[in-house]
Amino acid sequence: MSLRARLLNGWLRRVEKPFLARCEDPKLLRNRFETTARLLFHPPRGTQMQWHVLEHGQRRIEVLDVVPRELESDGVILYLHGGGFVFGSPRVYAAMAAQIGKRLKARAVLPKYRLAPEAPFPAAFEDVRLAWDGLIGSGVQPGQIVIGGDSAGGALALGLLGQLVAEKMPLPAGVFCFSPLTDMTYSGESFAKNAEAEVLLAAERASHMAELYLAGHSHTDPRVSPLFADFQVAPPVWISVGDTEILYDDARRMAARLKEQGVAATLHEGRDLPHVWPMFHNTLPEARETLDALAACLRQRLAAPA
Repeated sequence: MSLRARLLNGWLRRVEKPFLARCEDPKLLRNRFETTARLLFHPPRGTQMQWHVLEHGQRRIEVLDVVPRELESDGVILYLHGGGFVFGSPRVYAAMAAQIGKRLKARAVLPKYRLAPEAPFPAAFEDVRLAWDGLIGSGVQPGQIVIGGDSAGGALALGLLGQLVAEKMPLPAGVFCFSPLTDMTYSGESFAKNAEAEVLLAAERASHMAELYLAGHSHTDPRVSPLFADFQVAPPVWISVGDTEILYDDARRMAARLKEQGVAATLHEGRDLPHVWPMFHNTLPEARETLDALAACLRQRLAAPA
């Protein structure tokens, strides 16, 4: 582990984790995350960002289009941001999406899905499905799309994949997730075992976030907890997670379930790295190495026959 990773872990543990543990105001969480992102996360030079609207049927959703300076691929990254379904935004995650887009020479599309508690389940799930359908309606072929997400966005990405499989719909070229939440029953051993070692997420706050999002809905619905979904015939899935994260077992069990169902699953484990460490691409060499590894995998998927 690099010196920068050690220093980052120390800052997250002493500053950000205590804040997440005590803050109960979603608006304060959102403002803090937006401010931190502006300071720490920067896209490659020449990246262009523009809001536009995707439509399907009578519904519309705003998306942030992130285009690299060198755009050569027809592929599209549909990226679903994290934030516990309560905070986060396309703007916060645009820099990381731009880093992936730069490596693939492809554009990324980040939907502005509705957040809890103002809009509990199934609002976020409906919005990301609308973004998928809207992309296809705009002329993008399913086999040209890779779906990505982190943390709660990973739950949405895998939940969307499971729903497309269940409906026997055309599927994306692949899916990738950083530190995904896959089980909202929180039954993985690492949830308790890594509660102290985890440098960012406060395990004791998870049930409160779940209540805000689910508002009484079942914790085992596959659209909420994709660990319980059927993924047979799904395209390859790439997952990264740190071995000290409380979501470590969410990622490991998800990869195992995918493999049991015949899906090609890759699990990339980081040693003592923070939750969704690729976000710190401007700081951590480990983040850039992980994004390089992901891009190599996605490049093969987008080049493969549909």
